[in-house]
Amino acid sequence: MITGTTTSGQPAEESPRKASDPDDTLEAAAVDGTAVAEPEDTAGPRAAGAEPEDAVGATAAAGPEEQRDGQAGESAPQGPAGRFLRSNRHLIAVSVLCGLSAALNWTLSLLRFAHFQVATYDLVIFDQAVRGYSRFSAPTVPLRGITGGFGMDYIQLADHFSPILAVLAPFYWLHDGPETLLVAQAVLFALAIPFIWMFTRRVLGTPHAYLVSAAYAISWPIAQATAVEFHEVAFVPLLSAIAVERLHAGRRLPGLLAVLGLLLTKEDLGLLVAGLGVWLFLTGQRRLGAGLAVAGVAVFQVVRKFLIPLAGGNPAYYTRYSKLGEDLPQMLWSAVTRPHEFAAMLFDDHSKWDTWGLLLWPALFLCLLSPLVLAALPLILERLLADSDNWWSTGWHYDAFVVVILLLAGVDGAARLIRWLERRGLPRPGHGLRLAYAAAVFAVAVTTVPYRPFDNLMNPDFYRPDPRTAAREQAMSLVPDGVVVEATDDFGARLSGRTTVLWWDYQKRGTPWIVASVNNDLRGLVNSYLAEGYEMRLDRDDIVVLHRIGA
Repeated sequence: MITGTTTSGQPAEESPRKASDPDDTLEAAAVDGTAVAEPEDTAGPRAAGAEPEDAVGATAAAGPEEQRDGQAGESAPQGPAGRFLRSNRHLIAVSVLCGLSAALNWTLSLLRFAHFQVATYDLVIFDQAVRGYSRFSAPTVPLRGITGGFGMDYIQLADHFSPILAVLAPFYWLHDGPETLLVAQAVLFALAIPFIWMFTRRVLGTPHAYLVSAAYAISWPIAQATAVEFHEVAFVPLLSAIAVERLHAGRRLPGLLAVLGLLLTKEDLGLLVAGLGVWLFLTGQRRLGAGLAVAGVAVFQVVRKFLIPLAGGNPAYYTRYSKLGEDLPQMLWSAVTRPHEFAAMLFDDHSKWDTWGLLLWPALFLCLLSPLVLAALPLILERLLADSDNWWSTGWHYDAFVVVILLLAGVDGAARLIRWLERRGLPRPGHGLRLAYAAAVFAVAVTTVPYRPFDNLMNPDFYRPDPRTAAREQAMSLVPDGVVVEATDDFGARLSGRTTVLWWDYQKRGTPWIVASVNNDLRGLVNSYLAEGYEMRLDRDDIVVLHRIGA
């Protein structure tokens, strides 16, 4: 990489890393201590393989803008306020970007909630679990338990291992309801921005960092996850951004704490941690990388084989890989012994091609040039190799698990490619390829907005109440607090804060209350309830409220 000039005016190149020929390889531009955005930028990470005492420490040192401010003379703002703005302008700007991102996310979520557009599955499940934590009791999820045939006392940890949900419990002391989860997820998604900014600034430069951070904020995986209410994925962009940025900067303690948080978020995030370990191993931190790779796989297996069954769950419920084997060792053996079949399964459906393209395109496919992409690969393979076609599509929240990894891998891959070109003298000094890449990433993110849920915010009809709002409100007012109620998707979340909500799946359980949106096809079913001991408390605009007589 060009870091200055010699006395002859020729570019002075960094000496190559040992055991590497910089003319023949795309050297690590983001993790080996040689990456800076511009020749005059003083920011840079420590060498990935160096010991902590060799770390340079700063994650984003003052760039050329800061240096020029001191020479601005009379044109610069004077006084304490001016000095504060000059010295903290990036902090202020990034904070504003975070605030705007959070507002974008929670506006979409809360408007959908207010207009009865959120689903009972899975928002109510998480609402019930966090409410249990907030009351210092077990995180029982009656909705999931009854629907799955496990009983009212089924706990969330038996479904997915997500003890990190307990950190949201104190917010339920302020507001006990699903809206708390929607706002919390919006804020958690936005809080990944500072770490994306710091990583990108260190690797590419300051303006580049703003472009990439803004691209993340409006990215389609975040929009899609926001539109499908709340899931444990709310924690993953933030924790993965902290882990990558801090470990990249040589700050192992906060990086490892973020890794621990990932392991407490969902059972299969052990695979993500293992992928992070492979990245670190390949970029010089061999002992730490090997440790994380082994620990990630071990935790994944222990949680699935022991902790989930201990909580009363079935570890195979969400793990269906009939063509490859029953568990991870069998799947790996299939990959080794049948590699062609294994690879073909990744592309054997058009929805898988769509998913590959939509995941890689936001980084302009340059994420494939970075070893960091290996951190996202296990989760992508887990989805595309599964029997369930729900996992293959981009219509749910699964892509938000890897969006940060792929964006940062794209930043790293772009830096590697540009440095490789620079060594061959292809671009001229000041060529602007780094800025062009960041601008292109932002432009691609903008082009996806009209095709994903953030587009709703530009539609005037989205802000208009549902025509049946009055009937819906009347229906909910008839249901007393503290009762057990079966509800259709549109009512479940709105009732969950004050009742025990079950999903109305047409199974007759004698539940005291039923609140449902019905169509003509369901009228016969409603009449059968009336014939078996229920009374009609409301029938308006295809919305019914049934109450079991004597309950």
